[in-house]
This record gives sequence, C-alpha cells and structure tokens, in this order.
Amino acid sequence: MVVPVLEAAHVFCCPNRVRGAVSWSPGPGGLLAFGTSCSVVLYDPQQRVVVSNLNGHAARVNCVQWICKQDGSPSTELLSGGSDNQVIHWEVENNQLLKAIHLQGHEGPVYVVHAVNQRTASDAASHTLIVSASSDSTVRFWSKKGSEVTCLQTLTFGNGFALALSLFFLPNTDVPVLACGDDDCKIHLFVQQNDQFQKVLFLCGHEDWIRGVEWAAFGRDLFLASCSQDCLIRIWRLYIKSTSSEMQDDNIRLKENTFTIENGGSKVTFAVTLETVLAGHENWVNAVHWQPSFCKDGVLQQPVRLLSASMDKTMILWAPDEESGVWLEQVRVGEVGGNTLGFYDCQFNEDGSMIIAHAFHGALHLWKQSTVNPREWTPEIVISGHFDGVQDLMWDPEGEFIITVSTDQTTRLFAPWKRKDQSQVTWHEIARPQIHGYDLKCLTMINRFHFVSGADEKVLRVFSAPRNFVENFCAISGQSVSHVLCDQDSDLPEGATVPALGLSNKAVFQGDTASQPSDEQELFTSTGFEYHQVAFQPSLLTEPPTEDHLLQNTLWPEVQKLYGHGFEIFSVTCNNSKTVLASACKAAKKEHAAIILWNTTSWKQVQNLVFHSLTVTQMAFSPNDKFLLAVSRDRTWSLWKRQDVISPEFDPIFSLFAFTNKITSVHSRIIWSCDWSPDSRYFFTGSRDKKVVVWGECDPSEDSIEHSIGPCSSVLDVGGPVTAVSVCRMLNPSQRQSHTLAIRKLCWKNCSGKAEQSEGEGAEWLHFASCGEDHTVKIYRVNRCAL
Repeated sequence: MVVPVLEAAHVFCCPNRVRGAVSWSPGPGGLLAFGTSCSVVLYDPQQRVVVSNLNGHAARVNCVQWICKQDGSPSTELLSGGSDNQVIHWEVENNQLLKAIHLQGHEGPVYVVHAVNQRTASDAASHTLIVSASSDSTVRFWSKKGSEVTCLQTLTFGNGFALALSLFFLPNTDVPVLACGDDDCKIHLFVQQNDQFQKVLFLCGHEDWIRGVEWAAFGRDLFLASCSQDCLIRIWRLYIKSTSSEMQDDNIRLKENTFTIENGGSKVTFAVTLETVLAGHENWVNAVHWQPSFCKDGVLQQPVRLLSASMDKTMILWAPDEESGVWLEQVRVGEVGGNTLGFYDCQFNEDGSMIIAHAFHGALHLWKQSTVNPREWTPEIVISGHFDGVQDLMWDPEGEFIITVSTDQTTRLFAPWKRKDQSQVTWHEIARPQIHGYDLKCLTMINRFHFVSGADEKVLRVFSAPRNFVENFCAISGQSVSHVLCDQDSDLPEGATVPALGLSNKAVFQGDTASQPSDEQELFTSTGFEYHQVAFQPSLLTEPPTEDHLLQNTLWPEVQKLYGHGFEIFSVTCNNSKTVLASACKAAKKEHAAIILWNTTSWKQVQNLVFHSLTVTQMAFSPNDKFLLAVSRDRTWSLWKRQDVISPEFDPIFSLFAFTNKITSVHSRIIWSCDWSPDSRYFFTGSRDKKVVVWGECDPSEDSIEHSIGPCSSVLDVGGPVTAVSVCRMLNPSQRQSHTLAIRKLCWKNCSGKAEQSEGEGAEWLHFASCGEDHTVKIYRVNRCAL
C-alpha cells in the first residue's frame, strides 16, 4: 500500500446555522452527516472522528438527508441542497465517495430535500424518487435511475413557500404520498397518479408556519408528525377507510379527511384524522423525527417514539403511555444558561439510545441513554468548531494545542485527548478563551499560555491562561500539572467571567470562587430589571468538556489592553524570542498604515514603522529575529532590519532595509500572505494575482537601504488567488481533504516541541494546521519520507 504524502488527521467544524442541516444515518454504525459551509461532512459519533468530506457545492449547504433503505440496513445514499440552487445525490461506500450526481433546475436556494426508493410494476429495478423545495416557490420531483436523473414534475406555490417535505408510501400500496408543510399554516398532501403528483387534501390546525413533517408506518396505518411555530406538535393518522365504517350512526366521531386513489385498477379510499396534539414547548418547534425503524427476525419494526427540538433550548422525547395510550413527555434535555438561542434540529441514532441536537450557534449536543436507568440521559462528547470563517490560528510553542479565531466572535483552543486504555488520539475543543462582541481577525502567541488577539475594534487584548485550564489541559492530554506549571506564576487566577454589559474577561481568584453562594447571582440594575450573572465555578475534567461548559467555564482572563491604532485591528505577530509584538490596522492613508511595535514585558509602544499606504495584511519575523517582513494591500512589501543594541535593557530598533514599489513589484494585486524559509535567507509572498514569489537573498550584514532584493526563482502561478502561504514541498492532496473556500492561515507545528518527541510517529510525519472561510480548522500530516 502506497503511503499518502498528505492526509487530514483531524478536522474541527460544526453544522451550518440552518434547519435541516443534520441527518443521522439509520442502521448499525450510522454516520452523522451535516453541512458545514459548502461541504458535507461525514462524522462517526462512535469513533469521534470525521471520516470524509464531500465537496461539490459552490455555496452554503442548507439541507442534508440520508435516503433510508426499506430493510433497515445502513444508508449509502445521501442528498444535499445548497444556496447554489442545486441538489447533489451522493453515493458513499466504506466512508468513501463513489459518485456524485448534480440535480440542477431550481432558480433559488434549495432548503429541503427528501427521497425514497420506489419500485414500479413496469420496472424490474427500483429507482430513487427525490423531492426538493426551493426559495423560488417551487417543489421539484426527480427520478434517478443509475446515473440518469430526470425532472418528473414541478409544483408552483405562487408567493408561498414549502418549508417541510416528507415522502412515504400509502398503506398496502406502492403509491408515493408527499406531505408538504407550507407558510400558509397548512399541510398539503400530494399523491402520485399516472406519474404525476396531484393534491388530494390539506390538513388544517396549526396556527403558524409549518417547520417539520415526517411519516412513520405502524402496522397498516401511517402516522404523520408535524410541528409549527405555534409551539405545538400534531400527530395525524392515515388509514384505509373500510366500507363498513361508512354506515351512519349517532356516535361522536373525529372529523375525517378522505381521498380516493386508483391502485392496480381498483379504487382505494383513505382517511386522515387528528390523533393527538402535543403541547410542551414554550417556543417555536423546529423539528420532529420518529425513531428509525429496525429489522428484527426479518420483520421491520417501528418504535413508537417521537423526538422534537425547539427554540426554547430543549428537546423532548415523546411516547404513548402503555396503559392509557395518551402521549406523554418521557425525557426532556437541553441547554441551561449561556448565550444561546435554542435548537434548529434533532436526530435519533439507529437504536434510539443516543439523541443529538443542533443548536442555533451551530453547536451539536449529544445525549446517551443510561443502560442502568433508561430515564437518565447523560451528555456525551461530540465534534465542535467555528460556525463562521476562521481567520487565524497558531500552534503553541510546544506543539501540543492550537488556538483559532473566527468571525463568529470566538477564540477556541483544540488539544488531543489521550486515554490510557486507547491508543487512538482524538482532538477536541477543550476551551473557549474569548467570547467577544466583535468579529475576531488575528492572534499570536506570546508564550505557551499567553496570546494576543485583534478584532474589528481599535484595541489589542492580551489573555493569560487560568489555573483551572492548565489543570484540565494536563488531565485531558495526559501530562503532569507540576511540570507544566513550573514556569508559570504561582498566583494564577482560577478562571474568568464576563461582567454584566462588559466585553472584558475579569479574572476570578480562589477567594472569589469561595465567596460565591450559588451558580447564578441575581443582580438588579438601576431600572429594577433582574439580571442573571453566571459565576465561574472551577471543575476538574478528565475528558473534553461539553458545549455548556465551554460557554460558561473556560474563559481566560484578560490581562492587558493595547491602545494605539486608529482603526480596526487587521494583523498581529510576535517575534520568535517573544519580546516584541507587531500589529497593524485597517488603513486608507499612510499615517494609519503604520506598524506598531510593542514590548511584551512592559506593553509599551517601542516604535512606529511607517512605509505602506494601505492596510498591512500580514507580517512575519524571520526565524533569527533579525528581519520583519510586511505585505500590504498596496501590492508592495517592506523588509525591516533590527539594529544592534548597546545593551539588552534597550528595546530593539528596526529600520527599513528593502522594499518594492509600483515599478519593482512583481505582484499586480493585493498581497495576502508571507512567510520565511527556516534559514532566514529567503521569504515568500502570495497574492490575489495567483502568484507566489520567492525573494532573496537577505544578508543581515548589509546596512544600506539601497540593498536590492529581487525574485530568486521563476514566479509560481498557482492558478487561483493566493490567500495563505507557508513553506512546504508536497504533492497535490486529495480533493476531499481540501478546503472549499479561501484559506486564511497555514501554520507549521514546531518540530522541536515536546509533543513531537512524545508521539511515536514524530520521525516520520510533519504536521501543519489550516483554517479558512469554510468554517473549518484542519490538521494535516505530511509524510516527510515521501517528499
């Protein structure tokens, strides 16, 4: 077997913030599929790893749906719809993509898809019947046979929208029936007759938009669950109406909605009645799903359990009482506290022992049923990541964790989870040091447990790790706390909390936590309104934290603010000796485009470097710290040389060493990124003009500003805009491992770090991390023996 040169070792992401973006495959070992940015991710909840990336959409993926097999076996076909107006049918086998077929025809974003495998009398082989709804106010029916796809029919809803779809077969027939939940508060039923879907009736009762519908078969009857923004769930029963039931009597009966179809030359009448109304949620109900059917002794069985998700931040598991038959709430799970706004979706696993919720901010919440007490459900570890573009990332100096910042206004820290009883190491989010009110743009590490971040504000913020984080990091990654803390201050705070109406993380010390009477303090403002402030409570973890814990208990205290820039911070970096910090902001004039140098001990300004006329997009110190390279939106770069200082007590001074202008510049568009070679002799620039240029050689013994530095090799044309550069020699990776939108940062892991020495594969593999606008963070392994 050929060893790959490059492979994705770990992926961090979360579902898009839309309804219907998550689907759990029925059958043993089912995979969880969800849309993240423009990709469909296949995640194994048992192994806690991403097994595959399906790239094909050109815009956000809005909906994902596994196609269930009638025998209850694991699904191998998947549908997705996106904002690129297309539906994609994926065929997956052994976690690998076999084929992707694009269904094009909609004139607006597709936000609902569903499908069933249909067998007709005229065709010996079955085909897939697909239905999709779009914002162009149409519902399209597709037929897929092999690799051929044809559009069977298009339903037009005028100025309305179909918000929810579910296909099934009428009892004792092969006739498909479509339930369509609309924005007119009605559920419309369509039945296929003579290869065309005809509307047979509509169900009234809901008083707001229909958000979810789903069929399930129980014996000879069909049950349809529907949910709405009126906070209610309705269950409808569809059955064959017998001729004997048409006899007139005076008994009180439920209202029946009836329709008649032709099936095999005979007419069959069906009736639909309201079975029950479930009231338990206090806000919009966004999704309802039946527990998947399973095959037992060759017979397909359907459990009578229903799961619902709501914007009231809860999921409810419903089931009928065994004695009375009345539908009752069996289990309620959800979020408590934090800046959250409820659940978009919910799913069962194949046997109903695990349930998952998709939250408003993209987070997944997984609960598992206890084997001892079936009514007890406990939170489980699940994948997490940013829900918007990831702008920057950095490895810690020892290579044991990475920190990322995103326009979702959060800073997240990912680290490996090492278990004594398992050889496999999985990476997870273990802390969320900063939850901000502005979009975050850049960060840099000052040392192992200090970092500086910049956002769409004029201030740089410095953060320091609290003691509780260090303890949990050591417990999760299998290290000694005393060894890690040996270089840290003894008076570390326990954690951090955000005051009311504040943006700064305030340090919490041991005495502060002891004086807190409860988890929540009720505060009253000057107007008399009650405010609940969540107080930090230290806790020792042995496994990665859940989303609730990440939101409330993993902040890092802010230790310093750096003022000096006149506009929003755009880039920041630190030299390798961790003594000088360089920062730049958005600029349209030369005086605003100055680079500010800071002393990382006193946090005072050291120097202003004025050269560029527009925003400095990225900066990089050379590995020997003798040069500072800056690239700019003005299509030029500047190279600054550190002057020799008389005494180490004095701050280093930088002077302009070399530069390009409009005449000497090779780049014709904005330069986005730059990096150095390990020997500090050459540097690299990447631009929107699709060019990567290698410059050199840089001789620190030359003092004259007349020193000319030009390209030292032919210009590399990479075929697309270059948004991130990091020095590496590799072969082309597989398309399924790549990002789908602009890459914002590449960062190599420090090969001399302790993490490299502790892993057995250190001699064979190099690691680098990448982040991009597709909301994902990825860690790649590069086989150095194959380079």
